[in-house]
Amino acid sequence: LFRKRGHGTFIIQSAIQDDHVHVVSNEILGLTNLLKDKKIQSKVIQFEVQFPTEEVAAHLSIDQKTPVYYVVRLRIVEGEPYVLEKTYMPTHLIPGINDNVLHDSIYNHITNVLQLKIAGSHRKIRACKSDHIDQQHLGCKQDDPILEVEHVGFLDNGIPFEYSFSRHRHDKFVVTSVNIRR
Repeated sequence: LFRKRGHGTFIIQSAIQDDHVHVVSNEILGLTNLLKDKKIQSKVIQFEVQFPTEEVAAHLSIDQKTPVYYVVRLRIVEGEPYVLEKTYMPTHLIPGINDNVLHDSIYNHITNVLQLKIAGSHRKIRACKSDHIDQQHLGCKQDDPILEVEHVGFLDNGIPFEYSFSRHRHDKFVVTSVNIRR
């Protein structure tokens, strides 16, 4: 949507139409909410509580003695592997993560069950080479590129609740940036 004072609100349609998942670079919906009309499954590869490394603790603004969930999930859309997610979340901030939540939507748990408001994020998007884990779980070839998104999510009180790396298949995702001069 494009709003211009005195003129109204207009729908801006993309000139690029294809079957890729289009993620606007400033969206913080989560895959389940982004693709509501699709069947999404989650395969939990690893789930544990651990103490964070110095780097993870710094991104979450916690100390290294604060336990975090460590989750590795494969997100499958309409029977095809799309995203491999590696996520860290402080256990005291996001309680109640269990197998049911992991197989559904963590963001729905945060917003609907915990009644927390997700306010923003900081992302770094980079192209990477696929590694053996991508090849195993995403079905990538050795020479396939991966779109990696490093993400820190913030609640509306400014506290970081998530530090994650999402590795997207190159043939399934497009990141779109919409810039409108006003």
